[in-house]
Amino acid sequence: MEALVKERLPRHVAIIMDGNGRWARQKSLHRIEGHIKGIEAVRAVVTACRELGIAFLTLYAFSIENWRRPGNEVSALMGLLQTYLRAELDEMLENNIRLRAIGDLDSLPPDARATLLETLEKTAHCDAMVLTLALSYSGRDEILRAVRRLVAEGKNGGIRPDEISEQVLSNYLSTKDIPDPDLLIRTSGEFRVSNFLLWQIAYTEIYVTKTLWPDFGKEELIEALLDYQSRQRRFGLTSEQLAMEPG
Repeated sequence: MEALVKERLPRHVAIIMDGNGRWARQKSLHRIEGHIKGIEAVRAVVTACRELGIAFLTLYAFSIENWRRPGNEVSALMGLLQTYLRAELDEMLENNIRLRAIGDLDSLPPDARATLLETLEKTAHCDAMVLTLALSYSGRDEILRAVRRLVAEGKNGGIRPDEISEQVLSNYLSTKDIPDPDLLIRTSGEFRVSNFLLWQIAYTEIYVTKTLWPDFGKEELIEALLDYQSRQRRFGLTSEQLAMEPG
């Protein structure tokens, strides 16, 4: 941690948590055991981000495509979601962490959705850190929903086509109150974004580690942050142009 430059920490870290099943298979365990172990990694990373002062953390917890998994695994994941939310509520409140959720939340089972909404409400006043869970989420679906709302408002005279800008569309996304990720971490060594925050990661730095999610913790997070701080974010400019900018 001593090597990290506090002023250069990312404001928003997003993580594709991958590898629970492979972790379990390597240990000849049931896939569910991998997901249970993965929750421990979630706790460790949330705690580390809070200690470091990272303001926004977004975790890809369950994609729309994940509904196609075996029914017993999906049911177990929904149960683990409830268990996590109930177990961590006091910790979130104590550490002033606000929980948010993005995705098709209406598709969640009633019990899981009720627990989620209760947690969202109870932490709504917290403002030290925002933890966002992407649940039943798809980046393409999020963009489609935004476009449909824009079209509907246009038909009702609310907005003209020439008024639609990147910022306008961003304001119709689920993440409208959250800055775009500075750093996207993917565990398990896969080089793909898996339909996650497709609009928001246009200029996000991407870090891929072969570490499986259940083995990812504070040390691995710091490695990713150090790698992030070694990069120069140019946003289309040259290094020479950046050198001429003030500050």
